[in-house]
Order: sequence, then C-alpha cells, then structure tokens
Amino acid sequence: MAKRAAPEVNAGSMADIAFLLLIFFLVTTTIETDAGINRKLPPMEDENVQPPVIKKKNIFTVLLNGKDELLVEDERMELKDLRQAAIDFLDNGGDGSCDYCKGAKDSESSDNPDKAIISLKNERETTYKTYIAVQNELVAAYNVLRDRRATDLYGITFAEMEANYDDVNWPGNKTKLKEQIEKIKLEYPQKLSEVQ
Repeated sequence: MAKRAAPEVNAGSMADIAFLLLIFFLVTTTIETDAGINRKLPPMEDENVQPPVIKKKNIFTVLLNGKDELLVEDERMELKDLRQAAIDFLDNGGDGSCDYCKGAKDSESSDNPDKAIISLKNERETTYKTYIAVQNELVAAYNVLRDRRATDLYGITFAEMEANYDDVNWPGNKTKLKEQIEKIKLEYPQKLSEVQ
C-alpha cells in the first residue's frame, strides 16, 4: 500500500496578509506625544545689557531638599499651605502701586505682582513627584489670582476666558477676548524662576 502525502496548508498568502495587517495598524494607530512643562526660556544673553536690580523682599524663595521637605522663606512648610503663601506674597501690594491687589500691603513683602518673583530650588535627590506637586501649587497660585481678577473685571474666570479663546465655535469677539487675557497676564505675570 502506498503512503499518502499529507495535505499541506497553502501559506503563500500569509506574508501578504501580515503585510496588510502591519500597514493597517501603522495607519490607524495614534501616537501620543507628551506636552511637557510649559515654561518660557529667557532670551539669549547680551553682554551689554545689565540684569535688573531685584529687591530681596520681591523674591519668594522655595527650597525642596533631598528628603522632599519644603522650606519657604527659610521656614518649613507643608505642601498644602504653599499655594496660599504664594498668593499672599504675589498679591501683597507693599508699595501701594497696585490698586487691584487685595493683600496685606506689608512693606516687608513684595511691592507689586509685576515685581514679585518666585524662586524655586531643588536638590538632586528630590523626587520627581514632589517637584511636580510643588510646581503645580505655585502655578495654581497664579491661576487663583488671575481667576479672581478676571471675575472682578469681566464676570468670568480666567480659565473660562482661555477655554473660550481656544474654542473654535465660540461666537464672541476673539480679538477683544485676547486683549482681555493679555491684560490679566500683565497684571499677574507668571515669574517663576528655577535656580540651579
């Protein structure tokens, strides 16, 4: 009796199918990109330009040590208290030139939100989680002040103004809205310096 040959599976088109699947997944897959931290870099240095003189009272010093402990103005502070401390510093209006500031008007603290600078320094051993949490609290302090000012002037928060500006279907006047956003950014400029 003769041996029968086992029927073979036709694998000739397997390469074509694999190639088509590969193309399908390459075309339909979306690749997420990380936005990163939004920071404005300083302009290129010009040797002829002298840096501005900054009074020590206009600098709010925040230090993160290697054990993730927070030192604000050389005193220990909890993370939950940082936002309010930054708001108090930024909105102080110590020299009286800020008519919209609602702070304590302490002459030992910042003169004006335009002159106030937050200086953040962290040590190499600081965890990334704590560093980002501190960054978030400091940026949130600016957002609280901008929201309050926008509500006083225009009846809506600064966050809503920015959302409306980014919305393509928003029916209002985008030029006027942009001017209003820029006005609030000038009144409470985000001056967050990271010390090396």
